[in-house]
Amino acid sequence: MVSSGANGHVAQMTAVRLTLENRHTGECLEISRADRNGEKWLMLRGSLPPRRQGPPLHVHFSEIEEFHVKSGTLGAEADGRTIQVPAGGSATFKAGSSHRWWNDGDDVLIVDGYAGPVVDLDRYLQAAFEILNSSPSDRPSLFYMGHLAWRHRHTQAVLFMPRPLQAVVLPLILAVGTVLGRYRGSEWPGCPDRCRGIA
Repeated sequence: MVSSGANGHVAQMTAVRLTLENRHTGECLEISRADRNGEKWLMLRGSLPPRRQGPPLHVHFSEIEEFHVKSGTLGAEADGRTIQVPAGGSATFKAGSSHRWWNDGDDVLIVDGYAGPVVDLDRYLQAAFEILNSSPSDRPSLFYMGHLAWRHRHTQAVLFMPRPLQAVVLPLILAVGTVLGRYRGSEWPGCPDRCRGIA
């Protein structure tokens, strides 16, 4: 299936899709592979209920995110600047930009767009949603989120503490988690053996 993407780029969709849902916030995200100008990208389609928060402040070091708002109102913070994007509008978060987004209205927010050129965002998101869904609301497991943050530290980061501090704290969390047996087998939340993204 061929479709015209953001900025008029033509995208070739594959038949493979990854569907994710956050049971705490109601956020839904459908991810598929796309080819844009000879590069592999992710095609995104997401929704978020009214007045709900999306992801916390984070950075994709090598991947750009582009969103087109189909309905509702996207609120976003990018590098300390707050924006509001109504239906019909678009927002782009450059690689390396610290950003977060939320539903800033009373209608369901529906967005589509792209992320890329793809490095590992699909695997990262699959693991993050699995960890969030296995944890109590607003309290994801420190052991599993720490493992995810450490293994993707060169490509993705959630800015829950300064990155130099993360470089010290995360290995300690992993060491304790390993001693406690949290990472044995492949049945623990966010395990990389299972969270392989889109093949």
